[in-house]
Amino acid sequence: MQSSVRGTSRKSVVGSHQRTRRVMGPVALAVALAAACSSGTATSPSHGAASPTNAAPNSPSTGPQITVRMTDFHLALSRQSPTPGTYTFLALNAGQTEHALVIAGPDVAGQRTPILQPDQSARLTATLQPGSYELYCPVDGHKADGMDTYLTVPSIDQAGPH
Repeated sequence: MQSSVRGTSRKSVVGSHQRTRRVMGPVALAVALAAACSSGTATSPSHGAASPTNAAPNSPSTGPQITVRMTDFHLALSRQSPTPGTYTFLALNAGQTEHALVIAGPDVAGQRTPILQPDQSARLTATLQPGSYELYCPVDGHKADGMDTYLTVPSIDQAGPH
């Protein structure tokens, strides 16, 4: 298709632009889905990654949830003595400064959330074995200021009846 503008001849770009947009829509969607699937946000039973959100996340959890409320400068756990198993930790930054959460213990080597701004939250999935786990904020000086706590998981024979 040709059109004439002030004596010069040029091809119409409208038709080819629309064709490109029709093809690029599905291609862009496929690229976005592939990136999301390989971005490291997937979790496995013993390891997890987290991404921050501004509200309590609606994404599915793995196993029971333990909420970790992070304030300036304290960690409050919704559960102190879970039984062995896979848990989703919901880290909520309820403070006025940035925080993050690290979980370290048997078979959980320093799993952590990204730095969370106030009112952000992130999920972290970990499989807890019998033993002691340390949960703390890795932001400079926050652990020393009181953002450090322990979680004890008893062995099945010590856990007693459910």
